[in-house]
Amino acid sequence: MKIEIINTGSELMLGYVLNTHQQWLCRQLSERGYTVTRQVAVDDTAPAIQSAVRDAISRADLIITTGGLGPTSDDRTRDLIAELLQRPLRQDPEILARIEGFFGKRKRPVPASTRVQAMVPEGAVVLQNENGTAPGLAIDFQSATGTGLLIMLPGPPRELRPMFLNQALPLVTQRFGPAPDFCCSVLRTVGIGESFLEEKIAPDLGPLIARGLDVGYCARVGEVDLRFVARCPSAEPLVREAEQIAQHHLRSFIYGREAEGLDAAIVKRLTELNKTLALAESCTGGYIANRITNIPGASAIFRASLVTYSNEAKQTFLGVRPEILAEHGAVSEPVAREMAEGARQRTGADFALAVTGIAGPSGGSPEKPVGTVYIALASAAGTEVKKNLNQYDRETFKFLTSQQALDLLRKALT
Repeated sequence: MKIEIINTGSELMLGYVLNTHQQWLCRQLSERGYTVTRQVAVDDTAPAIQSAVRDAISRADLIITTGGLGPTSDDRTRDLIAELLQRPLRQDPEILARIEGFFGKRKRPVPASTRVQAMVPEGAVVLQNENGTAPGLAIDFQSATGTGLLIMLPGPPRELRPMFLNQALPLVTQRFGPAPDFCCSVLRTVGIGESFLEEKIAPDLGPLIARGLDVGYCARVGEVDLRFVARCPSAEPLVREAEQIAQHHLRSFIYGREAEGLDAAIVKRLTELNKTLALAESCTGGYIANRITNIPGASAIFRASLVTYSNEAKQTFLGVRPEILAEHGAVSEPVAREMAEGARQRTGADFALAVTGIAGPSGGSPEKPVGTVYIALASAAGTEVKKNLNQYDRETFKFLTSQQALDLLRKALT
């Protein structure tokens, strides 16, 4: 079964909007055993959209388009596909009534332009939009391999995602049946590069690869995802055996599975242990606190964050001694230590993380170049301080420093 995704929108091509649809849809389909074979993004012009759909029809069994179903002049996907498939558009009274009801509930007049969303290609199945006015559409097409299915989804994620899960996906499984035996597992690691990771596990994975296991590595700043995929009658046992090998060699580096982030893993572990956390941030400017508080349930474990960017703030709020600052400078092991210990003492938290460094691009010296950072962890067991050199742009520096700080805490918790 060949699946293609076509994302429409000139804003995607201009770089003003991040295309999250392709990643989300590929993930939803792959988790159910359907693998996308091709995905493209095109602008809102007629030649681009019709050419992309025409090409996909020549190859694919299932085509999913996103965007271009709204009421404005640049929403052309519905009309252009109807023209390409030679399916006349007709107004659907039920859709029109839903659009009028949508605005009526909000006590707003119905813009004339929205009525175009009630136009449906002949023979199409309507996918109701519970979160907006643009319905989705599903329509058969004839290809070289037989009858295929083309699904048109609206662009806004809050409309697209429930529509796909609740309406489009059941159509896919009904039309194409259950996917062949498929199993996919992602192990998330931190503190090890992808080359070193592969060296540790590759020898033992060889026999499993010969039996049909596919191994992938996805490296990002500060972490590497290890992916196992199998498509065969023994897919799940094969993947589980690979997981055991990975756990044996990489146990100290694995922090989670699938989409779980390091911040979520930390919150989960602290909750299990009934322990609390405080933060003292300088160079990261509250970035670590932002990551922690993005996780549901963080209030159960998170005491406070003190963003002490200046020396005066470090003294006033954390009790860092002036003589320590004068002798060693703000970016130093002694200051990081006193920041962590001060945060723990003043908040009563079980653990306190502190970071102080030079994000750049200026401010470095031969002794302390740009990218120098000290990370401290204070707990009942004492205080540990790590020194790292993260020579990246400011945003990457902050993220990597936050990863290193959370990983220091993760190791203490495990």
